[in-house]
Amino acid sequence: MARAALFDVDGTLVDTNHLHVVTWWEAFRQAGHDVPMHDVHRAIGLGSDDILTHLLGKNRDKEQDAQISAAHTALYGTYNDRLPQLQGAQDLLRNLAGRGWRIVLATSAGDPELKSLRRAIGADDVIWGVAGADDVAEGKPAPDPVHRALELAETDADQAVFVGDTVWDMRAATAAGVRAIAVLCGGIPRTDLEEAGAAAVYDSPADLLGQLDTSVLAQVSG
Repeated sequence: MARAALFDVDGTLVDTNHLHVVTWWEAFRQAGHDVPMHDVHRAIGLGSDDILTHLLGKNRDKEQDAQISAAHTALYGTYNDRLPQLQGAQDLLRNLAGRGWRIVLATSAGDPELKSLRRAIGADDVIWGVAGADDVAEGKPAPDPVHRALELAETDADQAVFVGDTVWDMRAATAAGVRAIAVLCGGIPRTDLEEAGAAAVYDSPADLLGQLDTSVLAQVSG
């Protein structure tokens, strides 16, 4: 059975979380909503519809949803050609692929945004597959994206490890029965990630790469 390393993208491999915070905050402001950036930050990692529900509530004026999402897309899109990968991200993926791991991305990003994120990572030649927002019925923290990633990798949950940076990532992986590793570079506190199911926490992709031989990934025999 193949081993699979499943990765979130925003805040895990590409340094975009704070760009999303600012652009969602501005999109909300333009629609007349005063949403604290702290709250926006904690919601990053959810899909667009879930972010709106999480921050504005189920009883919001849903006629504004399309306007707010479009504003966020337009504001965030101004950064698409200069998204920075996190230190060690590409090297981590290439190292794992060289060891026989199948690399699958599991992200809340849709297809247009994914193109920019994959360009930032610069490792398309070792990426086995991608489970994006357009590929599942329900996004994180539901296990659907992780289940889809496992299907793409053609492997079972006990032969996979999920790496992410938010509590939504940890909950999705745990719900799918996949061991979860967290990185702190998305800005979420260690305690929150551990409480959400992280088996181990590292500072960044570079930190995980440096400790790969003693990490949770080393416990998957293949």
